Amino acid sequence: MKHLKKIDPQIYNVIHNEAKRQEENLELIASENFTSPAVLEAMGSILTNKYAEGYPHHRWYGGCENVDVAESLAIERATELFKAEHVNVQAHSG
Repeated sequence: MKHLKKIDPQIYNVIHNEAKRQEENLELIASENFTSPAVLEAMGSILTNKYAEGYPHHRWYGGCENVDVAESLAIERATELFKAEHVNVQAHSG
């Protein structure tokens, strides 16, 4: 987070303080989940820059080849994990 610290130290401090709070406290709220470093890396990756409306191989915009691969992997893995016929891994909102 060296870039954020340099560009916006106030937001950097907010994020740093929240990370410290999560490390030092036990939340008993089911909807609050402690995300693994690997998930944080993926969520903060270059894929954030890509708008990919639609479903794999049926997108509204071009240049979604890599997003299609990532979403297809997520679908395959969730289908196997939950032993489901169909899954939708797209976010409900946001």
